[in-house]
Amino acid sequence: MELKGLHHVSALTANAAANFEFYTQVMGMRLVKKTVNQDDTSVYHLFYGDDQANPGTELTFFEIPNAGRNRDGVDSISGTSLRVASDQALSYWKQRLEQFDVEHEEIKQRFGRATLALRDPEGMRLILVSDERNTGVAGGIPWAGSAIPQEFGVVGLGPVQLTVREPEATAYVLTEIMGFQFKGAYPALVEGQPDIQVYETGQGGTGAEVHIEPRTDLAEERLGRGGVHHVAFRVENEAELRKWVDHIQDMRLPSSGFVDRYYFGALYFREPNGILFELSTDGPGFDVDEDMLRLGEKLALPPFLEEKREQIEAKLKPLVTT
Repeated sequence: MELKGLHHVSALTANAAANFEFYTQVMGMRLVKKTVNQDDTSVYHLFYGDDQANPGTELTFFEIPNAGRNRDGVDSISGTSLRVASDQALSYWKQRLEQFDVEHEEIKQRFGRATLALRDPEGMRLILVSDERNTGVAGGIPWAGSAIPQEFGVVGLGPVQLTVREPEATAYVLTEIMGFQFKGAYPALVEGQPDIQVYETGQGGTGAEVHIEPRTDLAEERLGRGGVHHVAFRVENEAELRKWVDHIQDMRLPSSGFVDRYYFGALYFREPNGILFELSTDGPGFDVDEDMLRLGEKLALPPFLEEKREQIEAKLKPLVTT
């Protein structure tokens, strides 16, 4: 069993319509599925990805209306990277972020790669990372319907940063239970703090890395809008995921067991610092109930929710996606 890399990252938004506008119109990502939170069908669950909705490219949002702003802190998913093809792309993005008045930092090096950190309108911490010198898990395909030039478009998820108080505990789960390997370290971006540790799985590279930032100077995160709920890692298929279910149980980590999300199978568990991990299958995929060319245009519901469509739609505010 080997995890293939990152599958998706799920965050919180208080306003699905504004979220949709930012990620499609400013960031140039494709809405590949407009559905609902299967555990609370009164709110949207939006999935953004590449042109073909490939696994490893999805950034998703649960809508929690009136959610307070996230209080950044320790024991959290503190950075979500989006891959672009080149260093030149980052120069383009710096100008674009300035054009749209998006909060951002200067281009800087992280683990030998050019990066550009920014925050979305609700304060979510994003990092654009250049794949110019990257090897490993292949990126996706920029959305053809975007206003972003194809050579500069987002091609998938990059390294996820975890900020934790007890880095050894998280590293143990990654290496001894999940099969990650230590790849190296780079200086902390906060003076006086320990180096940031890099772990990789599968073919490695930007699409398969977790960066652990040790911090002892922060209070615990309070999750809200702009915060990240969980990170998911890729598993080949359901048969392999069920082996992971047994493995996680054998390692005495409390877990959800197998969960059928219709578009993929899932397994949820928390590492010792309390961060929620998910293992997700590559398929069946987001085109199982919609044509690839029309993804995200209508509210999609898995079969077990279809009979409740009228009641579900009545609770949702319209989200114009065409």
